[in-house]
This record gives sequence, C-alpha cells and structure tokens, in this order.
Amino acid sequence: MAAITGQQFLDRLRQNPPTLYIDGARVEDPTTHPATRNMAHSLAGLYDLQHQPELREQLTYEENGERHPMSLMVPRTKEDLARIGEAHRIRANYSLGFLGRAPDYMNANVMAAGMGADYFARCEVEGDHKPDFAGNMRRYYEYVRDHDLCLTHALTNPQVNRAKMASEMPDPYIALGIVEEREDGVVMRGARMMATLPIADEILVFPSTVLKENADKSRYAMGFAVPTNAPGLSFQCREPFDVGRDPEDHPLGSRFDEQDAFVIFDDVLVPWERVFLLYDVELANKAYAGTDAVLHMAYQVVNLKVAKTEAFLGTAQSIVNAIGSGQFQHVQSKVAEIIVMLEIMKALEVAAVAGATVNEYGVMTPARGPLDAARNYYPAVYARLPELLQLLGASGIIMMPSKADREGPLGPQISKYLQAGNASAEDRLKLFRLAWDMSMSSFGGRQSLYEKFFFGDPVRMHSALYEVYNKQPYVERIGAFLNRSEKAEGVAADD
Repeated sequence: MAAITGQQFLDRLRQNPPTLYIDGARVEDPTTHPATRNMAHSLAGLYDLQHQPELREQLTYEENGERHPMSLMVPRTKEDLARIGEAHRIRANYSLGFLGRAPDYMNANVMAAGMGADYFARCEVEGDHKPDFAGNMRRYYEYVRDHDLCLTHALTNPQVNRAKMASEMPDPYIALGIVEEREDGVVMRGARMMATLPIADEILVFPSTVLKENADKSRYAMGFAVPTNAPGLSFQCREPFDVGRDPEDHPLGSRFDEQDAFVIFDDVLVPWERVFLLYDVELANKAYAGTDAVLHMAYQVVNLKVAKTEAFLGTAQSIVNAIGSGQFQHVQSKVAEIIVMLEIMKALEVAAVAGATVNEYGVMTPARGPLDAARNYYPAVYARLPELLQLLGASGIIMMPSKADREGPLGPQISKYLQAGNASAEDRLKLFRLAWDMSMSSFGGRQSLYEKFFFGDPVRMHSALYEVYNKQPYVERIGAFLNRSEKAEGVAADD
C-alpha cells in the first residue's frame, strides 16, 4: 500500500475504530463524532500532503518501486538526515507546530528500533517460548512502513503513588504488567499514561525509561504493539478542547485537539509476533538509548519546535503590524526574545545534523549534544512564548466577539470599534483569536503543560544530561591550564 491518502486513513479509521470513551460514552465512529471528527480530518489532510505534486519528493521516498513517508526512511548520510528534517518541518507547519504527536514522531521511533532490532535479541525468555524479538521488531517496522500506519504510544504508569514501585501498589496490576504467557501470546493487564493521539491504527507500548524495580526481571518490563481496537483494550479520553465552535473562533482547538487518554488493558492478548521485549529491566530502561530511537525522536521534536516557534514569531509580528506598535522599543524587545529562541532552536537542529555519525546499526544518527540541549532548553523557555503574545496583544486578546457576533445585529459596530490601525475588524479578530488559542484558551493551556513535560520531568532531564554528557575533556583542559609552565611560554615568572 505504501504512502496512503487522507481518504484511505479515514476509511481505515472508520472500519477499525479504536475503543475510545469520551464524556461517558463509547465513540462509535471517530470520523463523525463531534469531539474527534475534526482531528480525524486534520490527520487526513496531513496524509494528503504527501500526495501533493509539489511536496511529493520532500515528504516521501521511493523504495522497491513504492513511495513511503520520508519519516520512515533509514538515513544513511547527513543529506538523508537533512531531507528527513525538512519533511518534519513541512508536516509541522501544517498545524503551526501544535500537533505534538503527528505520525512522523512515532515513525522515527519505529524506524530506529527496527534498524536497531539486534538490541532486542539480547532479551531471553525462560520456558518453552523462544520468541524472535529482533525479527519481530524488524518486521514491525516494515509493516508500519508498508501500510503507513498512524501510531500512538503510552510510556508512564498511573500517577497513584510516586513514592512506591509498581509492585508495591494496592493492586499489582494498576501499572501495566504481564499476566501470563500463552501458546498464542502474552496477556497484559493494567493501565498506562499518556496516550496522545488515540485516534490511531495501533498503540506501541515501549519500555518506560524510568522503570524502578529491585529485581533484574519484572512483569512491568515489556515492549509490544497491538491495534487500538484489540479486545480488552480501551482509551479513556480527557474532556475535549474541540467544543464545536467555528474554526475562525477556535483556529487551533477546532482542528488539532489530538486528545490525551489513559489506556486500559483488560487482559489484552498480544500475539508473540508483536512482542519485542519481556521481563528484562535493564534492557527495558535502555531501549530508547540502546537503539538510538531517542535521538531520532528528539530530532523530529526539534524540527517541530522550530516550526512552532516560527508560528509564535509570525503571530507576534502580525499583532505588531496590525495595531502599529512596532516603533516602541519594549515591543521590539519582546519580539526579539522570540527571534532569539527561534535561532537557538534552528542552530541546535543544524548542529545535530552537522555532528551526525553512523551508529552501530548503520544508521546516520543526529548528534546527541545539541538534541539534549534542545530537550532541556525548550521546556524551560516555552512558557515565555504565550506570555509574550499576551503582553503584545494585551486586552485585545480578551475583547474578541465571535464570528456569529460579527454577523449579528451589532456587526457594524464591531467593524467600527474593533478595527485596527492596519487591519479590518474581521482580520484583526481572526488574528487575535489565533493568539488567544495559542496562549490562553484551554487548548493553549494544555500546550503549555504539555511542553513542560514533553520529554519528562525537567529535574530528571537535567540529571540525565549531567550523567551522559562527557565533561572530562573540559576538566582536563582546566587542569592543564592550571599546571601549565609559564617559562615554557616564554614568560618570566616575575613578569
């Protein structure tokens, strides 16, 4: 099948709907349900991009006579990596960077894990079953590539008691765990957080990177994939942010509410061919690093955040242009802050490609240092972006009559009193509605929290960076400087 169209995605979603629950009821058809239909059609539009003649070469690649999404291409050179990055940014621009779990995010994960499949061969299971974990992972990558699947995932255990391990909970299956092995597969029970974009074809449950268990073997260490409509699997979604308003009133929330859910596994059978890892705590905790999946996923994220920051810059300057405030230095300073953030993120993306090397699996892999810097930098500064829009728009982001108001009895008065120096009331209100949805609406508020914890707890992220970053060369340089002989430099000791 290779790269699918938007209609093919919708047809597949309609024929095999994930088991979603929203507002206490089952979503029978996510392509028509009020809370999910707009997101489903936005995803369809994203799939259609790869079939636009002017974008075909940028968003897809050819292999064995068929075209596949660029995000599933195995990069062998730095030029390949740059092409993938360009595709990430084009896709991100479609949603102004506000679709955090677009399909290319998980594609990067699956590609890296598939190429690093030998990592999973290290996992051994006692007993009669001798699954080919490496082969399973490799074949799953090929399956996702050949069918252009949309994937979601879930990483963390329910937030019940952070002071205790999963095995110490009142019920050992609050956290997702292995119940039993059977001839036809493995039975899973429990829950996982946080499945963003649950209107997907399949869910990939990869090992959590923070699995804390005292034993080397644990029922909570696992890696597998199943369809989102697998028997016993269900998604409990949060309250929707798409509340049925016109896209002019909610330009982002009405299109790109990707939804978040916790996933419930009620004795879900995972066929052996879809299992990639079992029981091994060390392999589970190092799976993302051991396959370099974390770096390819981070590379997608950096390109996404570049697009998102560009959107903030474009919106901020559009506000300035509309109300004629660009001559004030404090306004220039605020826009300049966004420019600095953008250029830092762009520089980190360039550095990640420039420093890329081929890993042990033959995959050109972006440099870790710039990506780790971006993963720690952006969550720390993101909150300033919506704040800057609020400061630039001020009360204008509050006083925003709806589209229905503009077409109602007071429409002429709205046109008169809410015009801007350089924009009509209609254009000004559309712009300020976007700024509101980026910075103040429930959709914008969720984005702010999402960015804070996108890659995990910021303190743990800093700690992880401290542990992995090679600081020794710089320590040695300081030691050499302090012990350097001045006479060797031709400088007298008493000078």
